Amino acid sequence: MLNIILLITGFAVLVYAAGALVDSASCIAKKLNIPEMVIGLTIVAFGTSAPEMVVNIFASVSGNPEIVLGNVLGSNIFNILGILGISAVIFPLTVKSQTTWIEIPLAVLAAVAVLVLASDKLLDSIMPEIMGRADGYILLMFFTIFLAYNISVSKSGATDESIETKDWSMAKSALFFVLGLSGLILGGKLIVDSAVSIGRTFGLSERIIGLTIVSIGTSLPELATSITAVLKKNVDIAIGNVVGSNIFNTFFILGVSATIKTIPVNFDNSLDMLVNLMASLLLFVFIFTGKGRKIERWEGVVFLVAYFSYIGFLVYS
Repeated sequence: MLNIILLITGFAVLVYAAGALVDSASCIAKKLNIPEMVIGLTIVAFGTSAPEMVVNIFASVSGNPEIVLGNVLGSNIFNILGILGISAVIFPLTVKSQTTWIEIPLAVLAAVAVLVLASDKLLDSIMPEIMGRADGYILLMFFTIFLAYNISVSKSGATDESIETKDWSMAKSALFFVLGLSGLILGGKLIVDSAVSIGRTFGLSERIIGLTIVSIGTSLPELATSITAVLKKNVDIAIGNVVGSNIFNTFFILGVSATIKTIPVNFDNSLDMLVNLMASLLLFVFIFTGKGRKIERWEGVVFLVAYFSYIGFLVYS
């Protein structure tokens, strides 16, 4: 019970700290006359994925590598099947042409890249299967291309999104920045330590803990952002937030994690990587069903059924 309380506390601290870090850093950047484009591409983008990043760093350093891969794959699967499923049920999601032909295919590419880089036995008959530093560098190079694409889109004026910042003094911003950073470190450590303890208590593997509890918890910022956007009928933000997060999680967070410490890949991870790929492909296919490029309510229901079926299979197995 204590570990469950610590886990919930860790998630609460992590989510709040990520928000405080983004708000304070954005405010400081605005006062230093840094362009909104740079703020959006760096501070906001990195901040929303800070929970996954911090948890993965602690899991890598503390010798819990199964949580690393499980957290990234689980977050990506939950983002599409869970978050987009809930969002589409609330209100059908219209997809921009740019998202359809560039960003979603990039998310599919990210899922394919992980599957290929982790298939040492299938491709080269090498055991054990791992994601090492070389694989991490490859993912980071993909991330560099994605970042360059975002910069070109922003410079061309193809996006009209503006960054809202708090009207805080520099001193208050600096204080919240330090508090946010400290909260991320504290929350990340609480989550990893308590999740591992819970897994041992209930006989659950680190992989299952990473794919379920940890991944859902670290995806809470994306869930809150998407639902809020859908309720305000800003459906572009809802789907763009999820797709961008998946690309970021795979190319950057998994890339950094693999460069810190080698990530072992076992047979069960193959199923998770296939589900991750199938979710991305299903999203791409659903855009072209029905009238217009939309994710309809019934498709959102299919997403949710698929997600709960997957989780049910994990728990049962």
